[in-house]
This record gives sequence, structure tokens and C-alpha cells, in this order.
Amino acid sequence: MSTPIVGVLMGEGTGQAVDSDRELWERLRSADQVALTELFHRYSDAVYNFAFRRTSSWSLAEDIVQATFTALWRRAGEGRIDVLALDSARPVLLTIARYECANVTRSGRRLTALRQRLGAIGGSTTTPDHSALAAEKVDDERAMSELRRALAKVPADQREVIELVAWSGCSMAEAAQVLGVPEGTVKSRLARARRRLTGLIDLDTTEGLR
Repeated sequence: MSTPIVGVLMGEGTGQAVDSDRELWERLRSADQVALTELFHRYSDAVYNFAFRRTSSWSLAEDIVQATFTALWRRAGEGRIDVLALDSARPVLLTIARYECANVTRSGRRLTALRQRLGAIGGSTTTPDHSALAAEKVDDERAMSELRRALAKVPADQREVIELVAWSGCSMAEAAQVLGVPEGTVKSRLARARRRLTGLIDLDTTEGLR
């Protein structure tokens, strides 16, 4: 089955909108390309922001968005998409994105190590981009890296709750589905995370943790 991701990313129209994620999901389970495109338009920004906050890289976040929806389409073609458990498709998409982030992070570490070795042999291997937009993105990535260093003092399971509930706007039920744990576990991890973050970072960055 050919992939429609290129067409999706180019913003091709999908016709009449569908209100229900469940209806879209059922159509996707039958490898409906229009349903995939509708889901992309609804949730690509959520996946993009989730990926950026996990990787601190806009370019990697773009790669993860494409990888996430490509993986979803591949599953549709293979008949490996389960019935939607909740009313929103976001938890499933963030679950896939979470996996793709881990893959990209591992690959990124290997690429960084290679570049460092090449740089030691022959000098810099990159050409700086001095555009205003590039500078703004670098500033965003630097700020996100600093925030993640502060969050590194919080256990990984609590960081994941922050990423899902505070940053991605997931409900407790949605976060629980992504993480594969009961809602009560999400609530307790969230409370512990908020206590740990007090004094580590500006509490404005934890808005939504209440």
C-alpha cells in the first residue's frame, strides 16, 4: 500500500469534515486515506509540540510527526489498528509519537557521536544558518534544553505525566492510556512531580499541574 503522507503534509484538502474521532478511526481501520488526512490536520500540531518538548529540537519534531503518521498508515494497511478506546484519537497518536521519539533520540545520539568524530578529524561538519528564523528556533531549543535539564531531577515516570497532562493537555484518562497505567497512578505521579518541581523551576512552567 502506497503511503499518502506526502499528500497529507502538503495540505491537500479532505472534503467534508467529520466531527467524531471514532468515526474517522473506524474508516482508518479500513485504510481510508481521507480519514488519515483528517486526523493529521486535527492532531499534527499536538504531536509536533509533544515531540519538541521531548527532544528539544524542532527539526527532530518534524521528523517525528511524519514518522508517527507514516507508522499509523502502515498499521492501517496491515489491519493492525484496534478499536478506539476513548473518544479522542490523541492518546493513540501520542503513544506512537512517544515510541518514535525514543527511536529518534537513539539515532540522534549515534549521529552526534559520528559528527564529533568527523569534526575532530576534519573540522566543523555543519554550515551555520544566520537567518532570524533559525536564530529564533535555536533560542527555543536552548530554552527547552534548559527546562529538560531541570526536569531531569524528576523521575522519568513523573516527567512523562508532565509532558502529557501539563504540556499536551491530555486528560487523566488519556494520559493513563498512553502510559498504560491506571488513572489513579497518573494523578499520584502528577502530584509528586509538582512537589518536586517546586523550587527547581518557575512554577509558571508547570501551569496545568494543579
